[in-house]
Amino acid sequence: MGKDYKQIGQDIIRVVGEDNIISMTHCATRLRLEVKNRELIDDSLIEKIDEVKGVFYNAGQYQIILGTGIVNKVYDGLMEDDPELKNKETSLEDMKKDGNPIKRAIRVLSDIFVPIIPGIVATGLFLGLKGVVLNESVLGFFGTSPEAIPEYIMTLMSVLTDTVFAFLPALICWSAFKKFGGTPIIGFVIGLMLVSPMLPNAYAVADINSGVHPIIAFGFIPIVGYQGSVLTALVVGIFGAKLEKISRKHMPNALDLMFTPFVVIFVMLLVGLLVLGPLLHFVESGLVVAVTWLIHVPFGIGGLIIGFMYPLAVMTGMHHLFIVIETTLLASTGFNPLITLCAMYGFANAAVSFAFSKKAKDKNVKVIGTSAGVTQLLGVSEPALFGITIRYGMKPLGIMLGCSALGGAILSILGIQANSYGLAVILSPLMYIYEPYQLITYVIVGICIFILSFVLTYLFAVPKELMVDTEE
Repeated sequence: MGKDYKQIGQDIIRVVGEDNIISMTHCATRLRLEVKNRELIDDSLIEKIDEVKGVFYNAGQYQIILGTGIVNKVYDGLMEDDPELKNKETSLEDMKKDGNPIKRAIRVLSDIFVPIIPGIVATGLFLGLKGVVLNESVLGFFGTSPEAIPEYIMTLMSVLTDTVFAFLPALICWSAFKKFGGTPIIGFVIGLMLVSPMLPNAYAVADINSGVHPIIAFGFIPIVGYQGSVLTALVVGIFGAKLEKISRKHMPNALDLMFTPFVVIFVMLLVGLLVLGPLLHFVESGLVVAVTWLIHVPFGIGGLIIGFMYPLAVMTGMHHLFIVIETTLLASTGFNPLITLCAMYGFANAAVSFAFSKKAKDKNVKVIGTSAGVTQLLGVSEPALFGITIRYGMKPLGIMLGCSALGGAILSILGIQANSYGLAVILSPLMYIYEPYQLITYVIVGICIFILSFVLTYLFAVPKELMVDTEE
């Protein structure tokens, strides 16, 4: 018999109190309620409700973890024929407007970069496959060599692997315009102009052996293309969208269609190439140097710090900032060692959930642990993090943080680095298929961290109160 998701929702509302709810919405895994009095809610009663994997209160929101897919069904069931609740419905964007300005800014950055992740993930996989196909050992097994591959095949491979990064500023400008209420196609055009083939290629200029030099304007301003320049495209996109909105307010209706795009493109191209680009190039280079330095601190200390800090960033929502840094690293170096050092969090967190599920006698915890562990393996960490790891005290949290940090340190020492981002836990090895050493080492370390976290949690972190059988 199928689950009665409407009844699950009604059980939640009964404990929270319908009059206690100011507004409500949901995200991918959580029912989010803005409440008048958080103290009126009994967390233990909420957590006993079927399909609830945990609760937490953050930034004025009482958030109930239900899991991917389930939350949609529960929410839809509640909204079906309850006009009072329907009147309290709000959007996730409106809820996010409240709270810490820093968190809001980071969420904005995340909203800009998330739409372009699929393209970068696909490119990373193409790069990995290219590394496998062109590997001399693989080709030797088939009795051929890289020199024997036809030129058209090499060209097609290059199109698949190089296009996204060659036109990355165009994608970022497009997404920034869309996020800030501008016309996305105008942003895309400006982004394309930043990487115009008529400008000296940034990668060629950076290569001292290429013989390519920047064009010098006014005797001191270097003009180059901004291939791979994330910050320049981001700032140009944001300012361009705002300029467009201002222009449309003051431009006569008869001239708006023609002259607003003209003004925005003209101004932002000049500002981007002559002012923002040269200035932000130094900022971006400094960021890459600083992060790279931290990652390569001797004895894996940098990896240890990053592996420890990343789960804490997830808890506070600050992890979205990592996407910007990872994109910058990929565009500048072609590799993403940062996600590698953060990735062990997912293995450790999943293991904690599975250990609770295996050892606990409490039926509800066993179900939540298994469900949260599987969800974490697929890349959604909230059910495991808030439903198990944080919920049951410092021991499981400490084990998860320690194992995540240890994994980061080991991978840093061994020089492992991804060539993409956006793939979590069980899919993450696909980011390392470009080289056998990278792939094998990453998989072995990930499995070892999972086993260590599982064993430590099983032996030391499951509370005694969960060892009481509740099946009867």
